[in-house]
Parts: sequence; structure tokens; C-alpha cells
Amino acid sequence: MRVLAALSGGVDSAVAAARAVDAGHEVVGVHMALSRNRDQLRTGSRGCCSIEDAGDARRAADVLGIPFYVWDLSAQFEQTVVADFLSEYQAGRTPNPCVRCNEHVKFSALLDKGVALGFDAVCTGHYARVVEGPDGSRELHRATDAAKDQSYVLAVMGPERLARALFPLGDVVSKEQTRAEAARRGLSVSAKPDSYDICFVADGDTQGFLRDRLGSRPGEVVDADGTVVGAHDGAYAYTVGQRRGLHLGRPAADGRPRYVLAVEPVQNRVVVGPAEALAVTAVRADRAVWFGDAPAAGTACEVQVRAHGAAAGAQVIRADDRVEVALDTDAALRGVAPGQSLVLYAGSRVLGQATVTGTTGPVSAPTGREPAVRA
Repeated sequence: MRVLAALSGGVDSAVAAARAVDAGHEVVGVHMALSRNRDQLRTGSRGCCSIEDAGDARRAADVLGIPFYVWDLSAQFEQTVVADFLSEYQAGRTPNPCVRCNEHVKFSALLDKGVALGFDAVCTGHYARVVEGPDGSRELHRATDAAKDQSYVLAVMGPERLARALFPLGDVVSKEQTRAEAARRGLSVSAKPDSYDICFVADGDTQGFLRDRLGSRPGEVVDADGTVVGAHDGAYAYTVGQRRGLHLGRPAADGRPRYVLAVEPVQNRVVVGPAEALAVTAVRADRAVWFGDAPAAGTACEVQVRAHGAAAGAQVIRADDRVEVALDTDAALRGVAPGQSLVLYAGSRVLGQATVTGTTGPVSAPTGREPAVRA
């Protein structure tokens, strides 16, 4: 096959490309320039797409003996991933930019351009497995290394894009194995730090990034009964389940910590309350993407709502373009925010993905003044 290997400049993508070469594919390396104003150097483990990263990617391609190109996808990245990030927070939701990047850039813009140029598949350094099902269809499964598994952020790609995806690192047992393999191959990125957090917020200050882009919008922080207990500089900077950074001027009567229960974007208000009000018994979501047929009502499954969160047992209530699941009585899940991805699993297999619209819990979120985005 003719394979387009996405080379980020990190160790994972370099080893994935090397394995694609070993498999006999005709491999071409491409580095995606996603930032309009790229820094010369990376700042430790933060940020991405710097000129340094492009240089590391080029050197990896040279070691592997494959052609290499830099593609400017910054316009697509800004128009989809960054714009979605801002609009979702502005609407009181909590997006996952890695999910949107996989959906709109890596497995849309990059793959579409590759297919137009005659490539058969895109190879990335994601940790996930592709397994052939009993009917010959391709299934997306968790990686062997549970600590590095990235099936959660890949679930949005759907079966058509999965058919043209290669994840050579799916069977790796640990990141140390990947680094050791990179060192054996003479790849200089073998000891390069992993990137983390939001790649386009290089300093890690998400609230500051939102404030710079969306401006200051002072408002109230209120208790569940409507009592004003603090102030904020923009409701968009808060997410359900948040505890730190609330700067409440009035402590709770019982002295216990309070958490964000809801974000009310129309009234520019943040609602806080006790931890037990974050408990979740059911989750609703829309814009579902399924790998195969949607599961029938009553199907037992596991659900995950965060990239590195634990899976919780659940039962499907509804599954078509919209999804609703009831959590098992012993499932410990709380603080689920609208905008997060809900991914359904059957064992290690990904069944599908949808975007959270609301939750139900034993303690209702406040809804008297306007529909709170939690429920």
C-alpha cells in the first residue's frame, strides 16, 4: 500500500512510520504545520508543531529513508479545532480538542488530501488496535498498553476513515518499549518528552487563552439556591466538576468544598454546590458515530467520558443518532460536562461515540432560571 505517515516530530509517530516501512508499505512522511505562528522551539512537553518539531520529523524521515513533506493545515486547524474550542466554551460546554483534531484534521483534511494524491491509508502514532471482525469488517479496539490507550479520542473517526487508518503501535506493551525501539533504530527523538495538555495553549493557561480570545465578561457565581457567593471574569472559563480557581468570597455553611454544577451562558452565571450533586446515574449525548450497527436498547456496555478516565458499566437505553445510557448502580461517575465525548465499549472494542448533552443524577442540577447545561 501507499501510506502517508503523519510525523509530528515525536517518538511515537517516528516508530509507527518505521514499522509501516518494515511492513513493506511505500511510505511518505508528512508533518502537519497546524499553527499560523509557529515557535522556533518547543517549551518542554507543551505545545506542538514548532519549527523544531518539523526538523525532528525531517530527521526521522531521513533515518527511515522515506520522502518527507511539510503540509500547511493551519487554516483548517484554526477554522475547525480552535474555532470549535472557543464556541463550545462560550456556549458553556467542555470540548475535547484532540477529538476534534482527529475528526477534522488528521482523519479528514490529511486523509482526504492523501487519498486525492493516490495514497491508500494514513499511518499515525496513536495507541489503538484495528482488529478484523468475524464479518471481515475493521473494528477499533483499545491498545494493549492501557496506560497509553487512545481509542477514546479516535472513536469519532467512524468506520469509513478507520478503513484507511494504520496504528502500528497498538500492540506495544509500554512507552518504554517504543523509546527503546526508537533508540535501536537510531532515531534521535527516542528520549524526546511527550507532549500533553492542549497543543495550541502552549503555556497551559486555558483560562488565559479563552480570556484573550473571548474577552472579559464579569458575572456572578451562585449557590444552588441562587445566593451570590463569588464573581468570575467569564462563565466560559468554567467546566462542570471544577473545584480549583473558583475564588469564592463566601464559604459553604457546612465548610465543605464546592464544585461547579452548571454553567449558564445566557445569564453568564456559574452555579456551584456540593460534591454529591455531581453524581451521575445516566448520560445523554447526540451526533453519534457508530462502528457497525448501533447497539440495541438493553445492551450492556462500558462508557468512558474522559481520555484517561476509568470506564463505567452501563446499559443502553437509546442508540441511534442520539444516545442515552443508564449507569450501573456501582458505577462511580461524576462531574460529566456537556461537550465531552461519550464513548461506548464492549470489552476492548469501541462501539461508537457521541457528544454529551446532559446528565441525570440523584441530586438534580439547578434549572429554575434557565436550562443549565449540566442536565
